[in-house]
Amino acid sequence: MKAIVVTDKTAGIAGMKLMEWPEPQASINDVVVQIYASGFVSTEMEWPSTWVDRRGQNRTLSIPGHELAGVVTALGYGTTGLSVGQRVFGLADWHRDGTLAEYVAIEARNLAPLPGDVDFTVGASLPISGLAAWQGLFQHGRVQAGQSILAHGAAGAVGAMVTQLAREAGAYVIGTGRAADRQTALDFGAQEFIDLEHDTLEDIGGVDLVFDVIGGDIGKRSARLIRAGGTLVSLVGLPEVRPDNGLAIDFVVEADRTQLNEIVQRVREGRLRTNIGTVSNLDNAVAVFNSTERHKGKTIIRAL
Repeated sequence: MKAIVVTDKTAGIAGMKLMEWPEPQASINDVVVQIYASGFVSTEMEWPSTWVDRRGQNRTLSIPGHELAGVVTALGYGTTGLSVGQRVFGLADWHRDGTLAEYVAIEARNLAPLPGDVDFTVGASLPISGLAAWQGLFQHGRVQAGQSILAHGAAGAVGAMVTQLAREAGAYVIGTGRAADRQTALDFGAQEFIDLEHDTLEDIGGVDLVFDVIGGDIGKRSARLIRAGGTLVSLVGLPEVRPDNGLAIDFVVEADRTQLNEIVQRVREGRLRTNIGTVSNLDNAVAVFNSTERHKGKTIIRAL
């Protein structure tokens, strides 16, 4: 099969190659999925799990990518809940070969059925962005109606999901980003927008929850905005400064079939829109990833 392989940690994305690779086999509780579309996050090159397995052993050469939508082609021993020929989408294990390929072996529990009226491209754009927003808001942030939320990167793939789900939960959403992102953030439901390059973040006053996908100085400044009893939820590590009278939580996204079902149902009902940016194919993916152009929204690679 064709697969994109990372070959050198120091080279990062520049070390990616499109190669012929052995087709995966289904282990116990696995399925093999023929991939129609997969999502890619450029920061994967910075994740330890891209380069080592769960024991800390080097696993280069490896296939990156963790979001997928496709069709089940084989079942491993003991696998239940899915069938050959079924449309699925989901989140591949961080420490195993991923989804930038024509096939992937994946634990069945990491997948959910993809309804026939949801395109594979849309399905592949949902797992990381949707699960990150869902888990950050509802599991870790415990968002409630009437609260105010600062959603960093509100025009991005995760931020757009955060904004929509928070608004649906009854929260007041202040989005952030660059000046060029303002209208996109507002279109996804942000009620205010802060241009991080030209506006003063502190002018918003206090908020009940910060959803941080930026970190660094922005993360530190955001921690000071948390009201008593509030929460800073981060996907990029805990800030050096913690909220004075609140919580700071850093989390790693986990696959969850029930949550994936909730997310895709909202898409079907028109209550949630995915933020898809660049769409390419496997043959051109390496060039797309190495482009100097800024990619807005989720990057999707079509294998079929």
